[in-house]
Amino acid sequence: MRRSPHDREILRLAALALPALAAEPTYLLVDTAIVGHLGTRELAALALAATVLGALTALCNFLTYGTTAQVARLHGAGEHERAGEVAAQAVWLALAIGVVLAGACAALADPLMALVGGSGETAEVAARYLRLSLLGLPFALLALSGQGFLRGVGDLRTPLVVVVVANAVNAVLEVVLVYGLDWGLDGSALGTVVAQAGMGGAFAWLLLRAPAVSRRPQPAILRRLARMGVHIVVRTGSLLASFTVASAVLARVGEPSLAAHQIAFQLFVFLALVLDAVAIAGQVLTGRALGAGDAEGAFAAARRMCVWAFAFGALLALVLLATTSVVPGLFTGDEAVVERAEELWPLFALLQLPGAVVFALDGILIGAGDTRYLAWAMAASSAVFVPLALLADSVVEMWWALVALMVLRLVATGWRFASRRWVVLGAG
Repeated sequence: MRRSPHDREILRLAALALPALAAEPTYLLVDTAIVGHLGTRELAALALAATVLGALTALCNFLTYGTTAQVARLHGAGEHERAGEVAAQAVWLALAIGVVLAGACAALADPLMALVGGSGETAEVAARYLRLSLLGLPFALLALSGQGFLRGVGDLRTPLVVVVVANAVNAVLEVVLVYGLDWGLDGSALGTVVAQAGMGGAFAWLLLRAPAVSRRPQPAILRRLARMGVHIVVRTGSLLASFTVASAVLARVGEPSLAAHQIAFQLFVFLALVLDAVAIAGQVLTGRALGAGDAEGAFAAARRMCVWAFAFGALLALVLLATTSVVPGLFTGDEAVVERAEELWPLFALLQLPGAVVFALDGILIGAGDTRYLAWAMAASSAVFVPLALLADSVVEMWWALVALMVLRLVATGWRFASRRWVVLGAG
Protein backbone atom coordinates (compact mmCIF):
# COMPACT_ATOMS: atom_id res chain seq x y z
CA MET A 1 0.00 0.00 0.00
CA ARG A 2 2.94 2.37 -0.61
CA ARG A 3 1.95 5.55 -2.39
CA SER A 4 1.22 5.44 -6.11
CA PRO A 5 0.77 8.36 -8.55
CA HIS A 6 -2.65 6.89 -9.37
CA ASP A 7 -3.99 6.96 -5.81
CA ARG A 8 -5.34 10.50 -5.79
CA GLU A 9 -7.35 10.08 -9.01
CA ILE A 10 -8.67 6.64 -8.06
CA LEU A 11 -9.90 7.82 -4.67
CA ARG A 12 -11.31 11.08 -6.09
CA LEU A 13 -13.37 9.27 -8.72
CA ALA A 14 -14.52 6.60 -6.27
CA ALA A 15 -15.56 9.19 -3.67
CA LEU A 16 -17.66 11.08 -6.23
CA ALA A 17 -19.16 7.89 -7.71
CA LEU A 18 -20.36 6.44 -4.40
CA PRO A 19 -23.19 8.93 -3.63
CA ALA A 20 -24.46 8.73 -7.22
CA LEU A 21 -24.53 4.92 -6.96
CA ALA A 22 -26.71 5.25 -3.88
CA ALA A 23 -29.36 7.23 -5.80
CA GLU A 24 -31.59 4.31 -6.79
CA PRO A 25 -31.60 2.67 -3.33
CA THR A 26 -32.36 6.10 -1.86
CA TYR A 27 -35.40 6.48 -4.11
CA LEU A 28 -36.69 3.12 -2.90
CA LEU A 29 -35.95 3.94 0.75
CA VAL A 30 -37.88 7.21 0.51
CA ASP A 31 -40.78 5.46 -1.22
CA THR A 32 -40.79 2.73 1.43
CA ALA A 33 -40.66 5.18 4.34
CA ILE A 34 -43.56 7.26 3.01
CA VAL A 35 -45.73 4.40 1.75
CA GLY A 36 -45.15 2.39 4.93
CA HIS A 37 -47.46 4.75 6.83
CA LEU A 38 -50.31 4.15 4.38
CA GLY A 39 -50.85 0.53 5.37
CA THR A 40 -49.58 -3.03 5.00
CA ARG A 41 -51.31 -3.63 1.67
CA GLU A 42 -49.78 -0.53 0.11
CA LEU A 43 -46.33 -1.44 1.39
CA ALA A 44 -46.67 -4.98 0.04
CA ALA A 45 -47.81 -3.60 -3.33
CA LEU A 46 -44.79 -1.30 -3.41
CA ALA A 47 -42.49 -4.26 -2.70
CA LEU A 48 -43.95 -6.23 -5.62
CA ALA A 49 -43.69 -3.34 -8.09
CA ALA A 50 -40.21 -2.38 -6.86
CA THR A 51 -39.00 -5.91 -7.63
CA VAL A 52 -39.83 -5.43 -11.31
CA LEU A 53 -38.63 -1.82 -11.47
CA GLY A 54 -35.37 -2.73 -9.74
CA ALA A 55 -34.73 -5.59 -12.17
CA LEU A 56 -35.37 -3.31 -15.17
CA THR A 57 -32.96 -0.69 -13.85
CA ALA A 58 -30.28 -3.29 -13.06
CA LEU A 59 -30.51 -4.88 -16.51
CA CYS A 60 -30.32 -1.46 -18.19
CA ASN A 61 -27.13 -0.41 -16.40
CA PHE A 62 -25.35 -1.17 -19.67
CA LEU A 63 -26.51 2.28 -20.79
CA THR A 64 -24.16 3.69 -18.18
CA TYR A 65 -21.28 1.23 -18.43
CA GLY A 66 -21.23 0.93 -22.22
CA THR A 67 -21.37 4.69 -22.67
CA THR A 68 -18.61 5.28 -20.10
CA ALA A 69 -16.29 2.77 -21.78
CA GLN A 70 -16.63 4.23 -25.27
CA VAL A 71 -16.59 7.89 -24.24
CA ALA A 72 -13.58 7.46 -21.91
CA ARG A 73 -11.56 5.87 -24.72
CA LEU A 74 -12.50 8.64 -27.18
CA HIS A 75 -11.88 11.32 -24.56
CA GLY A 76 -8.43 9.91 -23.85
CA ALA A 77 -7.67 9.95 -27.58
CA GLY A 78 -8.75 13.60 -27.84
CA GLU A 79 -11.68 12.69 -30.10
CA HIS A 80 -14.15 15.00 -28.35
CA GLU A 81 -16.60 15.35 -31.25
CA ARG A 82 -16.80 11.59 -31.67
CA ALA A 83 -17.44 11.31 -27.94
CA GLY A 84 -20.27 13.83 -28.39
CA GLU A 85 -21.74 11.65 -31.14
CA VAL A 86 -21.76 8.70 -28.74
CA ALA A 87 -23.57 10.91 -26.23
CA ALA A 88 -26.28 11.72 -28.78
CA GLN A 89 -26.69 8.06 -29.71
CA ALA A 90 -27.00 7.20 -26.01
CA VAL A 91 -30.00 9.56 -25.85
CA TRP A 92 -31.71 7.83 -28.78
CA LEU A 93 -30.99 4.35 -27.40
CA ALA A 94 -32.20 5.20 -23.88
CA LEU A 95 -35.44 6.70 -25.18
CA ALA A 96 -36.12 3.79 -27.52
CA ILE A 97 -35.47 1.13 -24.88
CA GLY A 98 -37.33 3.09 -22.22
CA VAL A 99 -40.48 3.57 -24.31
CA VAL A 100 -40.54 -0.06 -25.50
CA LEU A 101 -39.92 -1.50 -22.02
CA ALA A 102 -42.44 0.82 -20.38
CA GLY A 103 -45.13 -0.07 -22.90
CA ALA A 104 -44.48 -3.81 -22.70
CA CYS A 105 -44.36 -3.92 -18.89
CA ALA A 106 -47.48 -1.76 -18.60
CA ALA A 107 -49.36 -4.17 -20.86
CA LEU A 108 -48.05 -7.15 -18.86
CA ALA A 109 -48.37 -5.54 -15.41
CA ASP A 110 -50.92 -8.04 -14.09
CA PRO A 111 -49.03 -11.22 -15.07
CA LEU A 112 -45.76 -9.64 -13.88
CA MET A 113 -47.24 -9.08 -10.43
CA ALA A 114 -48.39 -12.69 -10.35
CA LEU A 115 -44.90 -13.80 -11.43
CA VAL A 116 -43.27 -12.07 -8.45
CA GLY A 117 -45.74 -13.60 -6.02
CA GLY A 118 -48.62 -11.10 -5.91
CA SER A 119 -52.26 -12.11 -5.62
CA GLY A 120 -55.71 -10.65 -5.00
CA GLU A 121 -56.20 -6.97 -4.30
CA THR A 122 -52.54 -6.45 -3.39
CA ALA A 123 -51.52 -7.55 -6.89
CA GLU A 124 -54.08 -5.19 -8.43
CA VAL A 125 -52.77 -2.25 -6.42
CA ALA A 126 -49.20 -3.19 -7.31
CA ALA A 127 -50.03 -3.39 -11.01
CA ARG A 128 -51.53 0.12 -10.91
CA TYR A 129 -48.47 1.45 -9.08
CA LEU A 130 -46.21 -0.24 -11.66
CA ARG A 131 -48.09 1.27 -14.62
CA LEU A 132 -47.84 4.76 -13.16
CA SER A 133 -44.16 4.35 -12.26
CA LEU A 134 -43.31 3.14 -15.77
CA LEU A 135 -44.07 6.64 -17.06
CA GLY A 136 -40.73 7.65 -15.57
CA LEU A 137 -38.71 4.75 -17.02
CA PRO A 138 -37.54 6.52 -20.23
CA PHE A 139 -36.32 9.43 -18.11
CA ALA A 140 -34.57 7.09 -15.68
CA LEU A 141 -32.74 5.44 -18.59
CA LEU A 142 -31.78 8.86 -19.95
CA ALA A 143 -30.23 9.54 -16.55
CA LEU A 144 -28.23 6.29 -16.79
CA SER A 145 -26.87 7.30 -20.20
CA GLY A 146 -26.09 10.80 -18.96
CA GLN A 147 -24.13 9.50 -16.02
CA GLY A 148 -22.22 7.19 -18.36
CA PHE A 149 -21.19 10.04 -20.65
CA LEU A 150 -20.14 12.38 -17.85
CA ARG A 151 -18.15 9.65 -16.14
CA GLY A 152 -16.43 8.97 -19.46
CA VAL A 153 -15.18 12.57 -19.70
CA GLY A 154 -14.10 12.45 -16.05
CA ASP A 155 -16.91 14.66 -14.69
CA LEU A 156 -18.42 12.81 -11.72
CA ARG A 157 -19.34 15.95 -9.80
CA THR A 158 -22.17 17.06 -12.11
CA PRO A 159 -24.03 13.70 -11.97
CA LEU A 160 -23.74 13.79 -8.18
CA VAL A 161 -25.38 17.24 -8.04
CA VAL A 162 -28.20 16.18 -10.40
CA VAL A 163 -29.07 12.98 -8.53
CA VAL A 164 -28.94 14.67 -5.11
CA VAL A 165 -31.33 17.40 -6.29
CA ALA A 166 -33.61 14.79 -7.88
CA ASN A 167 -33.72 12.79 -4.64
CA ALA A 168 -34.59 15.90 -2.64
CA VAL A 169 -37.36 16.85 -5.10
CA ASN A 170 -38.70 13.29 -4.97
CA ALA A 171 -38.93 13.35 -1.16
CA VAL A 172 -40.77 16.68 -1.10
CA LEU A 173 -43.16 15.74 -3.91
CA GLU A 174 -44.05 12.43 -2.29
CA VAL A 175 -44.91 14.05 1.03
CA VAL A 176 -47.05 16.69 -0.72
CA LEU A 177 -48.85 14.27 -3.05
CA VAL A 178 -49.28 11.36 -0.64
CA TYR A 179 -50.27 13.29 2.48
CA GLY A 180 -50.95 16.87 1.39
CA LEU A 181 -53.25 15.99 -1.53
CA ASP A 182 -54.18 12.58 -0.11
CA TRP A 183 -53.38 10.75 -3.35
CA GLY A 184 -52.04 7.73 -1.48
CA LEU A 185 -49.96 5.21 -3.41
CA ASP A 186 -50.67 6.99 -6.71
CA GLY A 187 -49.06 10.10 -5.27
CA SER A 188 -45.92 8.15 -4.40
CA ALA A 189 -45.60 6.82 -7.94
CA LEU A 190 -46.30 10.16 -9.61
CA GLY A 191 -43.93 12.05 -7.32
CA THR A 192 -41.11 9.75 -8.37
CA VAL A 193 -42.08 10.08 -12.05
CA VAL A 194 -41.89 13.89 -11.87
CA ALA A 195 -38.49 13.75 -10.14
CA GLN A 196 -37.22 11.26 -12.73
CA ALA A 197 -38.51 13.45 -15.55
CA GLY A 198 -36.56 16.41 -14.21
CA MET A 199 -33.44 14.30 -13.73
CA GLY A 200 -33.72 12.73 -17.18
CA GLY A 201 -34.28 16.14 -18.79
CA ALA A 202 -31.21 17.57 -17.06
CA PHE A 203 -29.01 14.70 -18.23
CA ALA A 204 -30.42 14.88 -21.79
CA TRP A 205 -29.52 18.57 -21.89
CA LEU A 206 -26.00 17.79 -20.70
CA LEU A 207 -25.65 14.99 -23.27
CA LEU A 208 -26.77 17.19 -26.15
CA ARG A 209 -24.44 20.02 -25.13
CA ALA A 210 -21.42 17.90 -26.01
CA PRO A 211 -19.70 18.94 -29.28
CA ALA A 212 -20.66 16.62 -32.14
CA VAL A 213 -20.61 16.68 -35.93
CA SER A 214 -24.08 15.10 -36.02
CA ARG A 215 -26.67 14.14 -33.43
CA ARG A 216 -28.89 12.17 -35.79
CA PRO A 217 -29.29 8.43 -35.18
CA GLN A 218 -26.18 6.65 -36.46
CA PRO A 219 -26.70 2.89 -36.89
CA ALA A 220 -23.00 2.01 -36.53
CA ILE A 221 -22.65 3.67 -33.12
CA LEU A 222 -26.05 2.40 -31.99
CA ARG A 223 -25.07 -1.15 -32.93
CA ARG A 224 -21.81 -0.80 -31.00
CA LEU A 225 -23.62 0.45 -27.90
CA ALA A 226 -26.26 -2.26 -28.25
CA ARG A 227 -23.65 -4.99 -28.70
CA MET A 228 -21.85 -3.99 -25.50
CA GLY A 229 -25.28 -3.73 -23.90
CA VAL A 230 -26.12 -7.33 -24.70
CA HIS A 231 -22.84 -8.51 -23.19
CA ILE A 232 -23.41 -6.55 -19.99
CA VAL A 233 -27.04 -7.73 -19.75
CA VAL A 234 -25.82 -11.35 -19.97
CA ARG A 235 -23.28 -10.64 -17.22
CA THR A 236 -25.78 -8.88 -14.94
CA GLY A 237 -28.59 -11.32 -15.71
CA SER A 238 -26.40 -14.33 -14.90
CA LEU A 239 -25.49 -12.83 -11.53
CA LEU A 240 -29.13 -12.00 -10.72
CA ALA A 241 -30.18 -15.50 -11.78
CA SER A 242 -27.59 -17.04 -9.45
CA PHE A 243 -28.95 -15.18 -6.43
CA THR A 244 -32.52 -16.00 -7.47
CA VAL A 245 -31.64 -19.71 -7.52
CA ALA A 246 -30.06 -19.37 -4.07
CA SER A 247 -33.23 -17.79 -2.64
CA ALA A 248 -35.47 -20.39 -4.29
CA VAL A 249 -33.46 -23.30 -2.87
CA LEU A 250 -33.36 -21.82 0.63
CA ALA A 251 -37.12 -21.23 0.53
CA ARG A 252 -37.46 -25.01 0.45
CA VAL A 253 -34.85 -25.49 3.22
CA GLY A 254 -36.88 -23.40 5.65
CA GLU A 255 -38.01 -19.91 6.57
CA PRO A 256 -35.22 -19.22 9.13
CA SER A 257 -32.56 -20.10 6.54
CA LEU A 258 -34.21 -17.95 3.87
CA ALA A 259 -34.59 -15.02 6.27
CA ALA A 260 -30.93 -15.27 7.36
CA HIS A 261 -29.85 -15.39 3.72
CA GLN A 262 -31.97 -12.32 2.95
CA ILE A 263 -30.30 -10.32 5.73
CA ALA A 264 -26.82 -11.15 4.45
CA PHE A 265 -27.80 -10.65 0.80
CA GLN A 266 -29.27 -7.19 1.36
CA LEU A 267 -26.13 -6.16 3.24
CA PHE A 268 -24.04 -7.62 0.40
CA VAL A 269 -25.94 -5.43 -2.10
CA PHE A 270 -25.41 -2.39 0.10
CA LEU A 271 -21.69 -3.02 0.58
CA ALA A 272 -21.32 -3.64 -3.17
CA LEU A 273 -22.04 0.07 -3.66
CA VAL A 274 -18.78 0.90 -1.90
CA LEU A 275 -16.83 -1.59 -3.98
CA ASP A 276 -18.55 -0.55 -7.24
CA ALA A 277 -17.25 2.97 -6.72
CA VAL A 278 -13.73 1.63 -7.30
CA ALA A 279 -15.02 -0.24 -10.37
CA ILE A 280 -16.28 3.03 -11.85
CA ALA A 281 -12.86 4.58 -11.34
CA GLY A 282 -11.56 1.53 -13.21
CA GLN A 283 -13.86 2.14 -16.16
CA VAL A 284 -12.86 5.80 -16.46
CA LEU A 285 -9.10 5.50 -15.98
CA THR A 286 -8.70 2.35 -18.08
CA GLY A 287 -10.69 3.69 -21.03
CA ARG A 288 -8.92 7.05 -20.88
CA ALA A 289 -5.42 5.55 -20.79
CA LEU A 290 -6.10 3.05 -23.58
CA GLY A 291 -7.60 5.77 -25.74
CA ALA A 292 -4.48 7.86 -25.21
CA GLY A 293 -2.30 4.91 -26.27
CA ASP A 294 -0.76 4.46 -22.81
CA ALA A 295 -0.70 0.69 -22.30
CA GLU A 296 1.66 0.71 -19.32
CA GLY A 297 -0.28 3.53 -17.65
CA ALA A 298 -3.55 1.62 -18.09
CA PHE A 299 -2.06 -1.56 -16.60
CA ALA A 300 -0.41 0.26 -13.70
CA ALA A 301 -3.61 2.15 -12.80
CA ALA A 302 -5.67 -1.03 -13.10
CA ARG A 303 -3.30 -2.99 -10.89
CA ARG A 304 -3.43 -0.21 -8.29
CA MET A 305 -7.23 -0.27 -8.34
CA CYS A 306 -7.15 -3.99 -7.57
CA VAL A 307 -4.91 -3.25 -4.55
CA TRP A 308 -7.33 -0.59 -3.26
CA ALA A 309 -10.31 -2.87 -3.88
CA PHE A 310 -8.69 -5.70 -1.91
CA ALA A 311 -7.87 -3.29 0.94
CA PHE A 312 -11.49 -2.12 1.10
CA GLY A 313 -12.70 -5.72 0.92
CA ALA A 314 -10.39 -6.76 3.75
CA LEU A 315 -11.60 -3.87 5.88
CA LEU A 316 -15.24 -4.81 5.28
CA ALA A 317 -14.47 -8.45 6.07
CA LEU A 318 -12.89 -7.53 9.41
CA VAL A 319 -15.83 -5.30 10.33
CA LEU A 320 -18.29 -8.07 9.49
CA LEU A 321 -16.36 -10.64 11.51
CA ALA A 322 -16.19 -8.28 14.49
CA THR A 323 -19.96 -7.71 14.40
CA THR A 324 -21.07 -11.32 13.88
CA SER A 325 -22.98 -11.38 17.16
CA VAL A 326 -24.42 -7.87 16.72
CA VAL A 327 -25.61 -7.14 13.17
CA PRO A 328 -28.03 -10.06 12.57
CA GLY A 329 -29.90 -9.16 15.77
CA LEU A 330 -30.50 -5.64 14.43
CA PHE A 331 -32.68 -7.08 11.66
CA THR A 332 -34.73 -9.66 13.55
CA GLY A 333 -35.65 -10.86 17.00
CA ASP A 334 -36.24 -14.44 15.87
CA GLU A 335 -33.59 -16.57 17.59
CA ALA A 336 -33.65 -19.23 14.84
CA VAL A 337 -32.97 -16.62 12.14
CA VAL A 338 -30.19 -15.01 14.20
CA GLU A 339 -28.59 -18.42 14.76
CA ARG A 340 -28.60 -19.22 11.01
CA ALA A 341 -27.24 -15.75 10.20
CA GLU A 342 -24.39 -16.13 12.68
CA GLU A 343 -23.52 -19.48 11.08
CA LEU A 344 -23.19 -17.98 7.60
CA TRP A 345 -21.60 -14.69 8.72
CA PRO A 346 -17.93 -15.83 8.49
CA LEU A 347 -18.61 -16.90 4.89
CA PHE A 348 -20.30 -13.56 4.19
CA ALA A 349 -17.16 -11.84 5.49
CA LEU A 350 -14.91 -14.13 3.44
CA LEU A 351 -16.90 -13.30 0.29
CA GLN A 352 -15.76 -9.67 0.51
CA LEU A 353 -12.15 -10.56 -0.35
CA PRO A 354 -12.61 -12.12 -3.80
CA GLY A 355 -15.74 -10.02 -4.39
CA ALA A 356 -13.93 -6.70 -3.99
CA VAL A 357 -11.25 -7.62 -6.53
CA VAL A 358 -13.82 -9.08 -8.93
CA PHE A 359 -15.82 -5.83 -8.93
CA ALA A 360 -12.65 -3.85 -9.68
CA LEU A 361 -11.65 -6.24 -12.49
CA ASP A 362 -15.16 -5.99 -13.93
CA GLY A 363 -14.79 -2.21 -14.07
CA ILE A 364 -11.34 -2.45 -15.68
CA LEU A 365 -12.48 -4.88 -18.39
CA ILE A 366 -15.65 -2.89 -19.06
CA GLY A 367 -13.54 0.26 -19.39
CA ALA A 368 -11.37 -1.61 -21.91
CA GLY A 369 -14.48 -2.66 -23.85
CA ASP A 370 -13.81 -6.34 -23.14
CA THR A 371 -17.47 -7.00 -22.35
CA ARG A 372 -17.86 -10.13 -24.50
CA TYR A 373 -15.35 -11.97 -22.35
CA LEU A 374 -17.06 -10.77 -19.17
CA ALA A 375 -20.41 -12.07 -20.40
CA TRP A 376 -19.08 -15.56 -21.15
CA ALA A 377 -17.03 -15.69 -17.93
CA MET A 378 -20.05 -14.77 -15.78
CA ALA A 379 -22.35 -17.20 -17.62
CA ALA A 380 -19.82 -20.02 -17.22
CA SER A 381 -19.33 -19.28 -13.51
CA SER A 382 -23.10 -19.29 -12.97
CA ALA A 383 -23.39 -22.60 -14.83
CA VAL A 384 -20.99 -24.13 -12.29
CA PHE A 385 -22.71 -22.43 -9.35
CA VAL A 386 -26.27 -23.61 -10.09
CA PRO A 387 -25.61 -27.36 -9.54
CA LEU A 388 -23.73 -26.53 -6.32
CA ALA A 389 -26.66 -24.42 -5.15
CA LEU A 390 -29.20 -27.13 -5.96
CA LEU A 391 -27.20 -29.61 -3.84
CA ALA A 392 -27.15 -27.30 -0.82
CA ASP A 393 -29.39 -28.34 2.08
CA SER A 394 -28.43 -25.59 4.53
CA VAL A 395 -27.75 -21.88 4.44
CA VAL A 396 -24.07 -22.50 5.25
CA GLU A 397 -23.67 -24.80 2.25
CA MET A 398 -25.38 -22.21 0.06
CA TRP A 399 -22.93 -19.51 1.13
CA TRP A 400 -20.02 -21.85 0.45
CA ALA A 401 -21.46 -22.15 -3.06
CA LEU A 402 -21.66 -18.34 -3.32
CA VAL A 403 -18.01 -18.06 -2.21
CA ALA A 404 -17.15 -20.62 -4.91
CA LEU A 405 -19.04 -18.53 -7.48
CA MET A 406 -17.03 -15.44 -6.58
CA VAL A 407 -13.72 -17.34 -6.62
CA LEU A 408 -14.57 -18.70 -10.10
CA ARG A 409 -15.24 -15.16 -11.28
CA LEU A 410 -11.96 -14.02 -9.73
CA VAL A 411 -10.02 -16.75 -11.54
CA ALA A 412 -11.69 -15.98 -14.87
CA THR A 413 -11.31 -12.19 -14.72
CA GLY A 414 -7.88 -12.37 -13.06
CA TRP A 415 -6.55 -14.59 -15.84
CA ARG A 416 -7.88 -12.19 -18.45
CA PHE A 417 -6.34 -9.23 -16.66
CA ALA A 418 -2.93 -10.90 -16.34
CA SER A 419 -2.98 -11.93 -20.02
CA ARG A 420 -3.29 -8.27 -21.10
CA ARG A 421 -5.51 -9.29 -24.00
CA TRP A 422 -7.80 -6.45 -22.96
CA VAL A 423 -5.08 -3.89 -23.70
CA VAL A 424 -6.20 -2.55 -27.09
CA LEU A 425 -4.95 0.95 -27.80
CA GLY A 426 -6.57 3.85 -29.65
CA ALA A 427 -9.98 5.40 -30.00
CA GLY A 428 -11.60 2.47 -31.81
